[in-house]
Amino acid sequence: MLSRLFDQLLGLPEATTPDIEITRDLPVPMPDGVVLRADRYRPRGSGPLPVVLMRTPYGKHKLDAKGTARILARRGMQVVVQDARGTFGSGGRFSAFHQEKEDGLATAAWLREQPWCDGRLATAGASYVGFTQWAVGPYLDPPLEAMCLGVTASEFTTTFYPGGVFALHNLLTWASLIGTQEEAPLGGLLPDPRRDRRVRRAMAHVPIGRSDVAAIGKQVPFLREAAAHSGVGDTFWADTDNSAAAVKMTTPTSMVTGWWDLLLPAQLRDYAALREAGNRSRILIGPWGHDLGVMRALLAEQVSWLSAHLLGDTAQLQRLPVRLYLQRADRWLDFDRWPPPQSVPTELHLLPYGRLGWSAPGEGAPGVFTYDPAHPTRSVGGPLLDMRESKQRDNRAVEARSDVLVHTGAPLPRDLDLIGPVSATVYVRTDTGHADLFVRLCDVDETGVSRNVTDGILRLPAGSEGVVKAEVELHPTGYRFLRGHRLRVQVAGGAFPRFARNHGTGEAVEEAVRTRPTRFEIFQDAERPSALTLPVFGGS
Repeated sequence: MLSRLFDQLLGLPEATTPDIEITRDLPVPMPDGVVLRADRYRPRGSGPLPVVLMRTPYGKHKLDAKGTARILARRGMQVVVQDARGTFGSGGRFSAFHQEKEDGLATAAWLREQPWCDGRLATAGASYVGFTQWAVGPYLDPPLEAMCLGVTASEFTTTFYPGGVFALHNLLTWASLIGTQEEAPLGGLLPDPRRDRRVRRAMAHVPIGRSDVAAIGKQVPFLREAAAHSGVGDTFWADTDNSAAAVKMTTPTSMVTGWWDLLLPAQLRDYAALREAGNRSRILIGPWGHDLGVMRALLAEQVSWLSAHLLGDTAQLQRLPVRLYLQRADRWLDFDRWPPPQSVPTELHLLPYGRLGWSAPGEGAPGVFTYDPAHPTRSVGGPLLDMRESKQRDNRAVEARSDVLVHTGAPLPRDLDLIGPVSATVYVRTDTGHADLFVRLCDVDETGVSRNVTDGILRLPAGSEGVVKAEVELHPTGYRFLRGHRLRVQVAGGAFPRFARNHGTGEAVEEAVRTRPTRFEIFQDAERPSALTLPVFGGS
């Protein structure tokens, strides 16, 4: 009854084989002698079946892993959920991201040797469990039958260091989770306000390379590795980048993501590359972040996609490959490719006196502000792992600061839809040569509340002198600005604690302690026209 109720709440089709059997702690030997543990779910009494593999560092016993496995097994599939090396029941040492290719390929080979597997394999899962799919899918021969990828990417380093800047909030949040999950009561299912407060305070700790101890009282290797290897050209993460191999993959691939997910830009790059290479892939982009909303959509998509490619039920494959939700319009739209061909890149210019306009500027003095890393510019909202602080937030307190330039447009005469990639070109000069540039687009309603829509950050070339033409990649978006609302652009020298502050000294991020204020000049004239490039949909 509970399973049926769960299916109804998720809007899933009725189970076809509700009687399932579970085999716990199957030992899966690795070539180096380490044994990984896995649970197997399958319809009771069935013969050899294909296997849906899920490899997780979060515990195969957790509700999300067990729930997904049960849902698929009750629909005629066989699912194996494995604890990643060094986590929960599996042996060895957990080395985040680096071990998943070798262990995944060894697990796949072992599965194909089992009498209860018919030789066919597929994969499913979200976030890190999605990365474990990418670590196997492009390299497996024979290939996977299907992949189901939720809020994930073939490489994570551009998400660790967007624009070359250390993503402090997300990295410390995840490191703290990984560092405490096996000792937390009920496996971390219950909230821990005390720990959360310590993690939040630790975001201000310097040096960053030792903020793990400040957050949870012990070292977390991943956090220290991420801090130590953030520099341009560092090859530490090279073996975790599967993007080059991904484009050669023939496996039918389903993707689910959200406009507020931190991995959205990387996942959309993966999708576009796969489609360009002729892969039969599709993507669903909803109003979600890295949260429970996207997990519900992913479960439904996994049932649909795996039923089609493992069980021959192709009834739900008849939609266009791109389905996305247009925020503030409450509409789902379907397209044959990303970005939609109806979206026209259109420049929105920063103008003198805090204005915005669609026409290029004439003469005008630069906007000036000083960024002080000892009192860093704050950030609110955005694509954060912490759901309590993510997505859209009121930005008025940030915009009132003296270290933020604010440019606001006139009220819109009609609705304005943006669907696609967003970028900014900003002409900037600093007096230290060590600085970051943060650009955010906001939606200002009739009452004056300013809500963030998309943003991006860029580390300027170290030691740069003179005027720099900074090209900033903002997160893609699908968003309707309603008639009467105004567009607003923020320009700042940082967004703390979402991103680590730039200390203005050129010191490496993991050891920086000293701070030096940086003076910014943002140019907005005919010779140096700073502007955002927006994907205006349908000529609206």
